[in-house]
Amino acid sequence: MAALPDAEKLCQQLARELTAVVKPSTAMVGIHTGGAWVAERLHAALALKIPLGLVDPAFYRDDFAKQGLARDPKRSKIPFDVEGKDLLLVDDVLYSGRTVRAAMNE
Repeated sequence: MAALPDAEKLCQQLARELTAVVKPSTAMVGIHTGGAWVAERLHAALALKIPLGLVDPAFYRDDFAKQGLARDPKRSKIPFDVEGKDLLLVDDVLYSGRTVRAAMNE
């Protein structure tokens, strides 16, 4: 069996690459559940001044009517005005784009 990638090392690499695009107006929002831990680490590594936001887009997914809630929804918390901010939306898995689209609609 192939070895799993080192998530911490990948997170550090991503932080180094994002450093070039981070501005004072950059804010970060992590998607519950898996994206939250990645966002927490990236937020700290990038030393962002704007507090970290968290969002659960479960009710906004395009398959909600068909699938319902697969888990307990988490409370969304965005402690800043998004107007005029450059937003980094962080999730742990990007597959179909369904969750990211839903988060953008919340």
